[in-house]
Amino acid sequence: QVQLMESGGGLVQAGGSLRLSCTASTSINSFNAVVWYRQAPGKQRELVAGISSGGDTNYAEAVKGRFTVSRDSAIDTVYLQMNSLKPEDTAVYYCHADPDPFTIYALDPGNFGPWGQGTQVTVSS
Repeated sequence: QVQLMESGGGLVQAGGSLRLSCTASTSINSFNAVVWYRQAPGKQRELVAGISSGGDTNYAEAVKGRFTVSRDSAIDTVYLQMNSLKPEDTAVYYCHADPDPFTIYALDPGNFGPWGQGTQVTVSS
Protein backbone atom coordinates (compact mmCIF):
# COMPACT_ATOMS: atom_id res chain seq x y z
CA GLN A 1 0.00 0.00 0.00
CA VAL A 2 1.38 3.37 -1.02
CA GLN A 3 2.05 5.79 1.79
CA LEU A 4 2.31 9.54 1.39
CA MET A 5 4.44 11.71 3.62
CA GLU A 6 4.14 15.45 4.16
CA SER A 7 6.83 17.61 5.65
CA GLY A 8 7.65 21.28 6.06
CA GLY A 9 4.94 22.44 8.40
CA GLY A 10 5.63 24.62 11.41
CA LEU A 11 4.95 27.87 13.20
CA VAL A 12 5.35 31.11 11.28
CA GLN A 13 4.31 34.71 11.76
CA ALA A 14 1.69 36.28 9.56
CA GLY A 15 3.24 37.37 6.30
CA GLY A 16 5.80 34.62 6.40
CA SER A 17 6.35 31.64 4.14
CA LEU A 18 6.54 27.87 4.35
CA ARG A 19 7.10 25.17 1.79
CA LEU A 20 5.40 21.83 2.22
CA SER A 21 6.63 18.68 0.53
CA CYS A 22 4.78 15.51 -0.36
CA THR A 23 6.55 12.28 -1.21
CA ALA A 24 5.45 8.69 -1.60
CA SER A 25 6.76 5.34 -0.40
CA THR A 26 6.80 4.20 -4.01
CA SER A 27 6.58 6.94 -6.64
CA ILE A 28 4.35 9.99 -6.53
CA ASN A 29 4.99 10.36 -10.26
CA SER A 30 2.77 7.33 -10.80
CA PHE A 31 -0.31 9.37 -9.82
CA ASN A 32 -2.02 11.70 -12.26
CA ALA A 33 -3.12 14.13 -9.56
CA VAL A 34 -1.60 15.28 -6.29
CA VAL A 35 -3.81 17.56 -4.26
CA TRP A 36 -3.30 19.49 -1.05
CA TYR A 37 -6.16 19.77 1.41
CA ARG A 38 -6.34 21.34 4.82
CA GLN A 39 -8.51 21.05 7.87
CA ALA A 40 -8.72 23.64 10.59
CA PRO A 41 -10.10 22.83 14.04
CA GLY A 42 -13.89 22.65 13.96
CA LYS A 43 -14.02 23.03 10.19
CA GLN A 44 -14.48 20.71 7.28
CA ARG A 45 -11.58 19.63 5.15
CA GLU A 46 -11.11 21.93 2.16
CA LEU A 47 -9.22 21.82 -1.09
CA VAL A 48 -6.16 24.06 -1.21
CA ALA A 49 -4.36 23.33 -4.47
CA GLY A 50 -3.75 20.51 -6.89
CA ILE A 51 -1.50 19.62 -9.78
CA SER A 52 -1.96 17.03 -12.49
CA SER A 53 0.69 14.97 -14.21
CA GLY A 54 0.16 17.18 -17.25
CA GLY A 55 0.96 20.29 -15.26
CA ASP A 56 -2.57 21.64 -14.86
CA THR A 57 -3.12 23.37 -11.54
CA ASN A 58 -6.10 24.41 -9.49
CA TYR A 59 -6.28 26.68 -6.46
CA ALA A 60 -8.87 27.60 -3.91
CA GLU A 61 -9.89 31.24 -4.13
CA ALA A 62 -8.60 31.85 -0.63
CA VAL A 63 -5.02 31.01 -1.61
CA LYS A 64 -4.78 32.23 -5.19
CA GLY A 65 -1.83 34.52 -5.67
CA ARG A 66 -0.22 33.38 -2.42
CA PHE A 67 0.27 29.63 -2.78
CA THR A 68 1.96 27.73 -5.59
CA VAL A 69 1.77 23.99 -6.18
CA SER A 70 4.53 22.35 -8.19
CA ARG A 71 6.07 18.98 -8.81
CA ASP A 72 9.67 17.99 -9.33
CA SER A 73 9.49 14.72 -11.18
CA ALA A 74 13.24 14.23 -11.00
CA ILE A 75 13.07 13.84 -7.24
CA ASP A 76 9.51 12.55 -7.12
CA THR A 77 8.19 15.33 -4.91
CA VAL A 78 5.23 17.69 -4.96
CA TYR A 79 5.53 21.04 -3.22
CA LEU A 80 3.16 23.62 -1.85
CA GLN A 81 4.88 26.98 -1.55
CA MET A 82 2.91 29.18 0.80
CA ASN A 83 3.66 32.89 0.90
CA SER A 84 1.99 35.81 2.66
CA LEU A 85 0.56 33.44 5.21
CA LYS A 86 -2.42 34.54 7.27
CA PRO A 87 -3.71 33.28 10.62
CA GLU A 88 -6.69 31.78 8.78
CA ASP A 89 -4.28 29.49 6.94
CA THR A 90 -3.68 27.67 10.22
CA ALA A 91 -4.65 24.03 9.70
CA VAL A 92 -3.37 20.52 9.25
CA TYR A 93 -2.33 20.16 5.63
CA TYR A 94 -2.70 16.83 3.87
CA CYS A 95 -1.56 15.62 0.49
CA HIS A 96 -3.63 13.19 -1.50
CA ALA A 97 -2.70 11.32 -4.66
CA ASP A 98 -5.11 9.97 -7.20
CA PRO A 99 -5.00 8.29 -10.60
CA ASP A 100 -7.71 10.64 -11.91
CA PRO A 101 -6.18 13.93 -13.10
CA PHE A 102 -9.48 15.74 -12.55
CA THR A 103 -9.11 15.15 -8.83
CA ILE A 104 -7.29 18.48 -8.74
CA TYR A 105 -10.81 20.00 -8.79
CA ALA A 106 -12.33 17.61 -6.26
CA LEU A 107 -13.68 19.17 -3.10
CA ASP A 108 -14.12 15.70 -1.63
CA PRO A 109 -12.00 13.12 -3.43
CA GLY A 110 -12.83 10.20 -1.18
CA ASN A 111 -10.32 7.56 -0.19
CA PHE A 112 -9.56 5.77 -3.44
CA GLY A 113 -6.04 7.17 -3.50
CA PRO A 114 -3.63 7.44 -0.59
CA TRP A 115 -3.48 10.26 1.95
CA GLY A 116 -0.63 11.49 4.05
CA GLN A 117 -0.88 11.83 7.80
CA GLY A 118 -0.78 15.60 7.64
CA THR A 119 1.53 18.36 8.74
CA GLN A 120 0.55 21.19 11.06
CA VAL A 121 0.82 24.76 9.84
CA THR A 122 0.30 27.46 12.44
CA VAL A 123 0.33 31.14 11.53
CA SER A 124 0.51 33.59 14.41
CA SER A 125 -0.83 37.11 14.19
